[in-house]
Amino acid sequence: MSDFSPRELSRYRRQLVLDGFGRPGQAALKQAHIAVIGAGGLGSPALLYLAAAGVGHVTVIDDDVVELSNLHRQVIHETAAVGEPKALSAKREMLERNPEIEVTVVQRRLTASGAVDLLRGADVVLDGTDNFDARYAASHACAVLGVPHVWGSILGFDAQLSVFWAGHGPVYEDVFPVAPPAGSVPSCAVGGVLGPLVGVVGSAMALEAVKLVTGIGEPLTGKLGYYTGLTGVWEYLPVAADPTVAQRVKDRVTGVPEDAAHGDPVPADSTGDDPVDLPDLTGAVLMDVREPDEFDAFHMPDAVNVPLSTLREAVPPVARELAGEATAAGRPLVVYCAAGVRSAEAVDILAASGIDGTSYPGGINAWLDAQ
Repeated sequence: MSDFSPRELSRYRRQLVLDGFGRPGQAALKQAHIAVIGAGGLGSPALLYLAAAGVGHVTVIDDDVVELSNLHRQVIHETAAVGEPKALSAKREMLERNPEIEVTVVQRRLTASGAVDLLRGADVVLDGTDNFDARYAASHACAVLGVPHVWGSILGFDAQLSVFWAGHGPVYEDVFPVAPPAGSVPSCAVGGVLGPLVGVVGSAMALEAVKLVTGIGEPLTGKLGYYTGLTGVWEYLPVAADPTVAQRVKDRVTGVPEDAAHGDPVPADSTGDDPVDLPDLTGAVLMDVREPDEFDAFHMPDAVNVPLSTLREAVPPVARELAGEATAAGRPLVVYCAAGVRSAEAVDILAASGIDGTSYPGGINAWLDAQ
């Protein structure tokens, strides 16, 4: 059993006095290695609590940078960290809270081809992404390595949580056999999210990891927790494991693209391309093709809302009026959405009707970040 310095005894004494936990539990944490994929919304509270609890070695995997729009939910990062790699910002804040631990930073994306090697040696993996490709890559690696895969997901005001573990219970593919079509599930950037909701689930993920490492309690294997944030109610659904699914997961060679996973993933409304120079919008006629509720929340000055869902049915008169205004004044018609995908589709629809428009790269998210 690990020895503890007087400083460690002082730091962890509220855990050491817990009945059924005590020194054995704290020693197990000190000797543990937990890998956390993502230092974003879910990863932030999880990383803070794992560090504070005394997990001896934490690996933080994230290739993204801190943005101002992250800060309402990614509580591990400070305003001064905007523009800094999330993994480095997270490491600094974790060590600030507990210098007794070791933090390894991996500033690259988790991919199917490298997931097994990257996660090898971890006792538990926390999956803090909302990117389906990343989740399948993590599931594959955890099944191959035989380690628990603590998974959480958020959408709007609701969340889900489970522990997948090949050989001990279901794997991710038992619940989600195939990924939904790209863009069919809105990301936080499109659908929105409240920070405290992310905190509830990220903290619960950290608790599941602590339970798995120390052996206390019962991990959430074979159950899917569903949390309704607006009522504060947790419901639990049984999930059965199919051994053939886990074996297929272990055996398959996944085709996950190289840009699959990082801490706060590429939004479903994003192209995933490298950043580009943003065009000057001076004098432009602006068409916002997001849905009305998104437009009402915020939009570019003087933009007119023409939802893509409407354009898909037929080009409405207001779209032709905007095009006519742009042509008469010799100004460009610029079409934008949240991050660039819907606007690109809208431009194609307009072009088929004889209307020239330009898709604003990165959408209103890029525009806001540039302000």
